[in-house]
Amino acid sequence: MIKFGPSGNCEDFYAAGFSHTEQSAAFVKGLGLDCFEYSFGRGVRMTDEKAASIGKAFADAGVEISVHAPYFINFANPDDEMAEKSFGYVLDSARMAKMMGGKRVVFHPAAQGKATREDAVRLTIERLKILRDLLYENGYGDMIICPETMGKLAQIGTLSEVVEFCKIDPIYTPCVDFGHINAREQGSLKTVEDYRDRLQYMIDGLGFDRVKNFHVHFSKIMYSAKGEVKHLTFEDTVYGPDFAPLSVALKECGLEPYIVSESSGKQSKEAQEMKKMYFGA
Repeated sequence: MIKFGPSGNCEDFYAAGFSHTEQSAAFVKGLGLDCFEYSFGRGVRMTDEKAASIGKAFADAGVEISVHAPYFINFANPDDEMAEKSFGYVLDSARMAKMMGGKRVVFHPAAQGKATREDAVRLTIERLKILRDLLYENGYGDMIICPETMGKLAQIGTLSEVVEFCKIDPIYTPCVDFGHINAREQGSLKTVEDYRDRLQYMIDGLGFDRVKNFHVHFSKIMYSAKGEVKHLTFEDTVYGPDFAPLSVALKECGLEPYIVSESSGKQSKEAQEMKKMYFGA
């Protein structure tokens, strides 16, 4: 079933006097939401005890948890030692996700750097094959590992690149950030057809069953000629994209993804808005 929830804690969470991630479970549930994404953006720094405590809180609330691996992952780094660190970041994130009772790990695939685009993508694919083997060897074969579409032109992570990454193995499922796609493509997502074309592209490349419950990040995003600049809220009337046509396209395609709001400071409120929009569309 389709799920909606926030990435991290919103301004209202802290305004209500809450501070611990364990409290996020009941907070999110109380808003009628279904999921929550915990970010290890600056590094995987959590004790096993804390992960277990968070996992119990979310299990008790019946809210599904996912994690975002550290932002500085780069599988196109020509330095093998740095690539080893990237493997470690994903494995550590998977370990913590499992301890929290989650199954999904989102990660940023790579940056182009000084390499040609083709060489950077080729090296990323080689490294993701190694990562696949490491995940299975370490007992994470039941996890859903999600390479994300990226918003800056210098980053590896177009929709077509992410689909190619996911063809490596069923352990990989796309994380499609529609705000990122809209930013790197300078406002390309406007109509139901715009969204349906992207969804059908994934289905054609990976098959319906692989795509049915894919991972989504959604927010409006300011962009420049180089792509993503910063996350906005639904109040913005300049940049987009809008969620309403996506909700229609998802229904038309029969897809039920895990939708995470990354709106600036208003993640939970706008996750609620998307859920209401979807079930009213």
